[in-house]
Amino acid sequence: MAKAIVLLNTDVGMEEEVVKLLSQIPEVKEVHIVYGIYDVVAIIEAENFDKLRNAVISKIRRLPHIKATTTLIVVEK
Repeated sequence: MAKAIVLLNTDVGMEEEVVKLLSQIPEVKEVHIVYGIYDVVAIIEAENFDKLRNAVISKIRRLPHIKATTTLIVVEK
């Protein structure tokens, strides 16, 4: 199982909308609005790294109101 933490910057005031959209993606296991440099944090999981990459590039990064993402690949529990 491949796992990653995705840090997201959103358009101002659109954090809750982005959380709703992220929650509909099967690979997204947790999603939180946070304070600080990033606006939203998502924990994602997929069967392998190719599917994880596809989820980030094709599903998450293409959502409206997302300005930027930083993906941290989990290598150890």
